[in-house]
Formats: sequence, structure tokens, C-alpha cells
Amino acid sequence: MEDAKQKIDALKEKLNYHIDRYYNQDDPVISDYEYDQMMLELKALEKEHPELITADSPTQRVGGTAKREAGVLVKHRVPMLSLQDVFSREEVDAFVLDMQQQFDHPEFVVETKIDGLSLALRYTDGVLTTAITRGDGVVQGEDVTENARVIKDVKTKLLYPIPYLEIRGEVYMTNAAFDRVNEKQELLGKKVFANPRNCAAGTLRQLDSGITKERELSMFVFNIQEAQGRTFATHLEGYEYLKKNGVRVIDHSILCRTADEVWEAIQKIGSLRGELGYDIDGAVVKLNNLADREVVGATSKVPRWAVAYKYPPEEKESVLLDVELSVGRTGRITPTAVFEPVRLCGTSVSRATLHNQDFIDDLDICIGDTIVVYKSGEIIPKVRRVVKEKRPAGAVRFRIPDRCPVCGAPAVREKDTADIRCTGSNCPSQLERHIINFVGRDAMDIKGFGASYIIELVRLGYLKNVADIFFLKDHRDELIEQGIIGKEKNTDKLLKAIEDAKANQPDGLLAGLGIQGVGKATARSLMRAFGTIEKLAEASAEELEQVSDIGAVSAMSIRQFFEDAQNRKILETLKAAGVNMEADQEDAGNAFQGMTFVVTGTLPTMGRAEATELIQKLGGKAAGSVSKKTSYVLAGENAGSKLTKAQQLGIPVISEEEFLRMAGQQ
Repeated sequence: MEDAKQKIDALKEKLNYHIDRYYNQDDPVISDYEYDQMMLELKALEKEHPELITADSPTQRVGGTAKREAGVLVKHRVPMLSLQDVFSREEVDAFVLDMQQQFDHPEFVVETKIDGLSLALRYTDGVLTTAITRGDGVVQGEDVTENARVIKDVKTKLLYPIPYLEIRGEVYMTNAAFDRVNEKQELLGKKVFANPRNCAAGTLRQLDSGITKERELSMFVFNIQEAQGRTFATHLEGYEYLKKNGVRVIDHSILCRTADEVWEAIQKIGSLRGELGYDIDGAVVKLNNLADREVVGATSKVPRWAVAYKYPPEEKESVLLDVELSVGRTGRITPTAVFEPVRLCGTSVSRATLHNQDFIDDLDICIGDTIVVYKSGEIIPKVRRVVKEKRPAGAVRFRIPDRCPVCGAPAVREKDTADIRCTGSNCPSQLERHIINFVGRDAMDIKGFGASYIIELVRLGYLKNVADIFFLKDHRDELIEQGIIGKEKNTDKLLKAIEDAKANQPDGLLAGLGIQGVGKATARSLMRAFGTIEKLAEASAEELEQVSDIGAVSAMSIRQFFEDAQNRKILETLKAAGVNMEADQEDAGNAFQGMTFVVTGTLPTMGRAEATELIQKLGGKAAGSVSKKTSYVLAGENAGSKLTKAQQLGIPVISEEEFLRMAGQQ
């Protein structure tokens, strides 16, 4: 029971986070499919343990909250509920059978499920008065009337008015309109939208209706929520009335009477996914008879008279035109597939990572092959497989060459890994990334040294390696004259930050050198063990392996780095520039040796980074999540789920005061 409760609580926390990202922030970070799988897992657990179901569970409520960004909040007259998702023919058949057992010869309507933002429109005597988003779906939504008026598919006046009419539909963006918006975003140097749904949702909530109009939103209506002054016997009869009034209803609606017909309609709509000018993520099956709907009613979250069949993630075939090779900061060579553009999840894609040579070999990829492409998480394009029966004659499997595609230095495969790396320590492709890492917070921490400055300084030849940073002061007047960093004040400010960084502890320098497997924590352990960069440079692989967290692979990477003549020359130049190579020999002690801490919440006087630094300085480890291996949780205000998990696992929870006492600082 306790194990089930922990799993349910963890799933609730994850789902609530993703619900907020989807409904409230219009910025989901996982695919609908991944979300659906988590929801199914939670439902299964709650079905097995009904005593653990709570009113605030994501399975018991409609996602989202109403916000005030676009206007005032308006109470719902009719709830804007979600739909029950189903994923198999068996579930569809079960729904049809359930309805058939309750009613004589029920009719069903199967429709496209548009991937957009739900909106209700209210008309009084045929005139549009209010447009409301779903909000929380039950109590209230946001008033977006002014934005709705500029959507071309929204009728502000009906041809055949009745005293009151409320209709519900989906606001969406066509693929063509989405491409135009992103093209403009790119031209303006702004962030592009991930997919049409995100763009449509954000646009509808804009405070400026001019932007809404410019982005060309569209709308389909899929239901009559409430009507006064006229009755409708069926869903399709309501559609006929709406169409006479010029209201745009769902493009594809298929009337069915049997389970076979329903499934055939779902398959037919699914086959249209690549042909429609907009995104759909499923097909909706609903009772046609409105009186029957009243009989079956609804739960607090979903109507019982409809289900939404969700299609599996979309895949498309394309032809592989080329494999491009790029070199990362650490020298890792990454192959990227370039293929004929295809549309997936609302965006045009023509590139996808091929990861490494092993991935290429496993798929048996040749230039000219027909490949199957999909989007991982409906965001990242990836290659699923090769359609080998379409392979052109004479095709040869692609191989990453044994020379760096940028500098021509030898490219070698690391032992026991799939990575092939350029061995050129001054490869131009690695330089910008290398310097960006070198000046970053986890290395030399040179404040104000932004990536744009580095790129320009590399381009103009001022920076050819990391040591050149400390000689930029010799070019002060040129830098000011050219305005690379800015005017005199900004330039001097950065040059001072560079000068101050010379006195940093050498673990930051070591972490910034780009040695494979040596980050900030490892660098700190190495400097604690050897004291100076010079002594570390002379250490044997066996001596290195005696240091905590240093294995054979890391030891070999460190040895190879210090054996390289170019790297030694750069270190000599850094030393000549006055960069500190010797660790502070003050013995901090090993009070936290062998302990793992998790820092959570807001501490009274210390920042998390400061606490983490002290933990590592005293020989401990700082982890990001609580597990059975955690020694202590250092908790401040608003500690949240990490504190809860620590209490569940019986992990000791300490305050900042107790922590400082353990560290010998109180």
C-alpha cells in the first residue's frame, strides 16, 4: 500500500507539472503520447487502490486554470469538459457496446479531433457577446472576446438568430499560417514556436488583438453547448443550423451505426493526417442523439457519451540526401541526417541526429536510402528505420571518416564508447564552445563574458585559445574602437573581471580546460589530491585512479591531455599570464567525507550554490534528488517534494544551523 501511494503521489506531481505546462503556459515539454501513458499508469494504480483516489487527482478534474492575462474571468454556464481518451480498437468497441446496451440502435458521429485550444462563443439574439477559454473547465475561463472577433471563422452575427446560443469549438493554426509566423519570428531574431498548438494558444491570450489578427488563427465548431428558442434532436441537425448561419463546423463528420463502421471511420480520418492543412491528434466518437446524451450524463471530468481515440505518434517516409558532420566543444563528431523535407506534428523537418557510428550501423543507413522519420516527444526529429526494399542499387553504408571534417586532425574512437572525437586540441570548431565553457560559472566564472563577445573575438582573431583571454588587455584600445564589447566602461569592466579571475582557485581552471570527464566536482577532488596543476600534470594513470570518482577512462583522458604538447604550451602561457595554478592549502577537513547531501528550499542565509560548494569542499557529494543513498537533506523554506520523499524514506532532514554545526562553522 505504501509503495502504491508513493507511486501515485509521484505520478500526480509529474502530471500536475505537465498539465500546467500544457494548459497554462502553452509550452509542453513532453509529447501527448508520453502524457497519456503517465495518465494511464495513474488510472491503473487508482483502479487497483480506489481508497487512494483524491479529489485533486489529475484523473478527477479538468486540466488547466483560468488566468487574467487576456482579460477578466468569466463563469461557465456549461462545463467545458475533457474527453475520455482511448488507445485501442477494444476500447472503442467497448464504448460502442456500452451505448448499444443502453439505447436502441444508437447512432454515432466520428469526427476529427483538432489539436488546438478550446473556446466557447456566446450569442444573444444572434450577436456575439462573449468568447471564453476553457480555463479550469468547470468554474471559469478567460474572456478573450476581442481576440475572438478578429478570427476569420468566428461569426460576430448570425443570419438566423435565436434568443441565446452557446457553441464550443477549437481554435487552431493552419500549417501555412504557422510557417509564416515562425518565418517572421526568425527574421526578427525572436524565439520560434515549437508547434501550431502552442502558437495558437499563446496568440489567443495576447493582450493585443492586432497580433491575433496578424497570425491568422482559425476555428472549427464541434458542439452546441446550450440553445434557447430552438431545439435540436441530433448533433448533426445542430451542425446544419450552424452551417446555415455561416459557422464553420468540423470538416470531417461520419455517421455510423455499428462498431465496425465506427472503427472504419477512425481509420479513414487517420489516413488524412498527412493531407490536411492542420494538425489532428485523434478522432472523436460521440452519440448523435442529444436526448441520449442527457440520459448518460457526465462525470466531473468527462462526458460519458463520447470518447477520443488517440492516434499513435506520426511517422513519415523521406529520402536521405546527405549526412553532415559537426564537431562539438569536446571534439565529439556528431552525424546529422539531411533528408527531403516532411511535415511532422505541425512543422517541416529536414534534419535529424544520427548520434554515432553504432547507431548508423544498427540502422544500416546509406546515402539515398528511404528512411522513416518521427518526432521524439513530438519535438525532436529522429530516424526510426530504413525502408530497405526501396534502397537504390550500389548504395554503401555511411562511415564517419578517421579525420576531423573541420581541422583534418586524426579522429579516433574512444575505448568502450560509441563516440568518435577529433584529437586536434585547437580545432576551430571546438574553440568557441571551449572558450564559452572556460569562462562559464562552473569553470573560471568570468562575469559578463557572454557568448556573443566570444564568437566575435574568435572571428576577428583575438582568441585562438583560452590563454588569449588573459592578453585581451593588450588590445584594449582596439576593442573599444571596434565596439566589440561595447564602449570604454563595458570593456574595462570585462577586462577587470578577467584580471580578477586569475586569482580563482585552480579547480575552476581545471574544469574549464575541456578534459573529458573532468567537471567541477571532479576537478575539486583532483586539486584536493595533488594541490597544483603542475603536480597533476605529472601524475601517472595509477596515481590518478586513486582519487575518488576517477576511473580508468577519466585517468587516461587526463594523461592524454597533459601529454599533448599544445596543451602544455597553453598551460605555460596561462601561468605566465598570472593565472593561479596552486590550490589554497588551508585544510578544510573531511567532515563530509563519504556523505551525500540534497539541498532543497530557501535557506536563511546561504544560497544553494554556496551550500553545495561547502559540501564538496569538505569531501561530500551534492545530489539533485533524494534516494536511499542520501545521507542528509538540507531543507529550507518551501522545500516541497524532496522534503516529503526524505520523510517517506526516513532520511535525516537538517536545518542550515545544524548543517553549519556539522561543518564546524558554528
